[in-house]
Amino acid sequence: MGIAQHILSDWHAAQAALLWQYELGAEDWLLDDPVNRYDLPEAIKPVPVPVAAAARPVAEAAKRPAPPVAVPDAPKVDPVAEAAQAAARVTTLKELGAAMAAFEHCEIKRGARNLVFADGLAGARVMIVGEAPGPEEDREGRPFSGRAGQLLDEMFEAINLSRAAALPGDAVYLTGVLPWRCLGNGEPSPDDIAMMRPFLMRHIELAAPDVVVAMGNAALFGLTGTRGVARLRGRWMEVLGRPLLPMLHPDTLLRTPIAKREAWADLLALEARLAQ
Repeated sequence: MGIAQHILSDWHAAQAALLWQYELGAEDWLLDDPVNRYDLPEAIKPVPVPVAAAARPVAEAAKRPAPPVAVPDAPKVDPVAEAAQAAARVTTLKELGAAMAAFEHCEIKRGARNLVFADGLAGARVMIVGEAPGPEEDREGRPFSGRAGQLLDEMFEAINLSRAAALPGDAVYLTGVLPWRCLGNGEPSPDDIAMMRPFLMRHIELAAPDVVVAMGNAALFGLTGTRGVARLRGRWMEVLGRPLLPMLHPDTLLRTPIAKREAWADLLALEARLAQ
């Protein structure tokens, strides 16, 4: 091999070795002094800040609105307790109706047209408690309207009692276990009945009847906490120290006319009780 070829071969080898080191990260090949790679360059070294300038960010932060403070949740409302308190405050039937109209915790109120409070003569010897209002009651704002109401009037007129009578001994006073129509005309829920029960009990106290008639299963449950009006009808019970007679609802009698025989027996029992 000639001298020129040997020099050329060594040069290529040296170049390849330098490129290999560059690929490994060695960027500075020939320096007089070692380099500290962890030392910051002069351009980005921290500069001492005067005290006034250092306090400026703190002052600016103080001007920013404070983050919202977490507020504890409001205490849960007990609708039954609220109803009991509202019912205990009233002293007249008019005040009771206003208190029920102002009560906002019963959701079925949102879908009702009218508050169905009562009908007939307040102070009558007989107070009839029905179920939740139906479509007719919701439209008219009075309990026992429509076909069921007509049948009920005929039933009690058979024992000389009427919602139109002017004397307490000849009259009936009508209300419902709930004052608003249930959504979809469904059966009242136990929660809704329990929620409105304090108003119902206060209604009985203010109306002061001699006898209470529970018309239908929901009425029986609202007055006594028990169900099974088909089994318990005709059996005397008690509510607030007053005699209570469970009876089949007129809607049931319209669907099952043969049950009118039992209803007639219950009416005769009521007539006999009033005559004592």
